[in-house]
Amino acid sequence: MIISGKELAAACKAEMAEEVKSFPAKYGRLPHLVVLLVGEDPGSVSYVTGKAKSADEVGIKNTTIRKPADISEEEVLKIIDELNADDTVDGILIQLPLPKHIDTDKVIARIRREKDVDGFHPLNVAGLWQKTECVLPCTPKGIMKLLKASGVGLQGRKAVVIGRSTIVGLPVAKLLLDQNATVTIAHSRTKDLAQVAREAEILVVAIGRPKFVTADMIGEGAVVIDVGVNRDPETGKLCGDVDFEPASKKASLITPVPGGVGPMTICCLIENTIEAFLKKVEK
Repeated sequence: MIISGKELAAACKAEMAEEVKSFPAKYGRLPHLVVLLVGEDPGSVSYVTGKAKSADEVGIKNTTIRKPADISEEEVLKIIDELNADDTVDGILIQLPLPKHIDTDKVIARIRREKDVDGFHPLNVAGLWQKTECVLPCTPKGIMKLLKASGVGLQGRKAVVIGRSTIVGLPVAKLLLDQNATVTIAHSRTKDLAQVAREAEILVVAIGRPKFVTADMIGEGAVVIDVGVNRDPETGKLCGDVDFEPASKKASLITPVPGGVGPMTICCLIENTIEAFLKKVEK
């Protein structure tokens, strides 16, 4: 069975749109998301367009600030300071990657933690690991929603996460642990990676390599969540980190690329913005 992130995201957005309709009468305004896009990286431009489209569908206010790739780090920090100080801005998102001359960690740490709707601020990361209040990163949050909506029980199950990035691999491993799964974090240097992957009842792949996980690395009936977005070197088409066709014959549930995890990431970004807004106005 294919897990459609597209369908679940559409249902979540419809629910949020219904909720947002009441906000102007209740609170006098709508939630406001501001995205800062530096440069013209085609992937980033496409993501930002998708985020704006989803914000419009839900009915929240969204602004994209576009700046040239040669903008100074100082100017980027100044923009963040202004957005931090603006009470009508609820969520700030810096589209990554930033040009090499800008220190990404410094920029993310500059955002007020309650406006960091990406969940990357050091205090939000600490909150995730310490089980205190925090903004959850969008992709891991989206993955957990997909698993829940598909009726996948996690307690006591063997989960393997291939990839250890701070954006996906590590946080999704922590969220799986919080649901009492038994989690192994594997990566490109894991000894006998194929054998480790085969033992997984739930396999999350976020390694950033096209079709890296082949059917022989998947246990019969496993649930496979493919986070990768790559270009297939042979066809030039979008593909995941998992070789979808053969893998889908062995997996009981699998996410496609595109249309799997991606739509849920954007959906969770909108949800995080609405949650940040409600925390502020209901204080």
